[in-house]
Amino acid sequence: MATPAYISASAKPACIQSGPACPSFSGLRRTGFEQCMRAPSTFVDLEKVVACRSSRGVVTMAGTGKFFVGGNWKCNGSKDSIAKLVGDLNAAKLEDDVEVIVAPPFIYISQVKDSLTAPIQISAQNSWVGKGGAFTGEISAEQLKDIGCEWVILGHSERRHIIGESNEFTGKKAAYALEQNLKVIGCVGEKLEEREAGKTFDVCFEQLKAFADAVPSWDNIVIAYEPVWAIGTGKVATPQQAQEVHAAIRDWMAKNVTPEVAKKVRIIYGGSVNGANCAELAKQEDIDGFLVGGASLKGAEFATICNSVTAKKAVV
Repeated sequence: MATPAYISASAKPACIQSGPACPSFSGLRRTGFEQCMRAPSTFVDLEKVVACRSSRGVVTMAGTGKFFVGGNWKCNGSKDSIAKLVGDLNAAKLEDDVEVIVAPPFIYISQVKDSLTAPIQISAQNSWVGKGGAFTGEISAEQLKDIGCEWVILGHSERRHIIGESNEFTGKKAAYALEQNLKVIGCVGEKLEEREAGKTFDVCFEQLKAFADAVPSWDNIVIAYEPVWAIGTGKVATPQQAQEVHAAIRDWMAKNVTPEVAKKVRIIYGGSVNGANCAELAKQEDIDGFLVGGASLKGAEFATICNSVTAKKAVV
């Protein structure tokens, strides 16, 4: 049977590789890329941008929106465990200047929505590319809105690399979700072999372009940079590695969308974020929050990550 058009021909339904320890090299550019970046029509020298920003005395956000933290519960939980998690979240004291969402498995969305009293919004983990119908196992944006969802996560690496969803298909899904008044967390990120080959920027920019080609506006989109090699592996990009890619994404947005959108859009980091490393990551100027996996299943730790917004006010 022919592969459907929306499935990437190169995608293979294999588990995401954990890879070796977090590489100490930046792994972002091919040989000669620095020279290319000096051309007027290409990107600014991001190393200079990062150095300039890191020299500031007070840590601030490059994005102008509120600090954003999302909890992606993935395919985890039961009625009882989720009830306990919601209870822990309701009891937590969250900072006022952070926007928080949680993404339960589909079948528990109503349970979570009906029992959350904390100021936390509800997201879905996926949605279909169009109106509902004869699409076994899928869920439509209209259905998500009907049960009170406000957000949806699209383009997560587990959808791209295990399910096989292509960049273009992901962009179309985002456009349709926005049309139905769902806000979108759009994920981008490279695999370990792509980083080692110096293709981090190439991969992320191609994924961003697919969103940019499809969506009518960026007003209700948060970008999540999630290096695949750091998701669920216990390995995390260093603050400097994460900042450099976030700065590159913001620069791409300025050059390929508009400078205004680049300033406004929130770019959050995901990849083994936890209560111990969130503060140092949050201090980076272009990191506007987090998309959290495993640590979001622990109420107290997730609250710590949400409250890392206070690190933005810290003096270096």
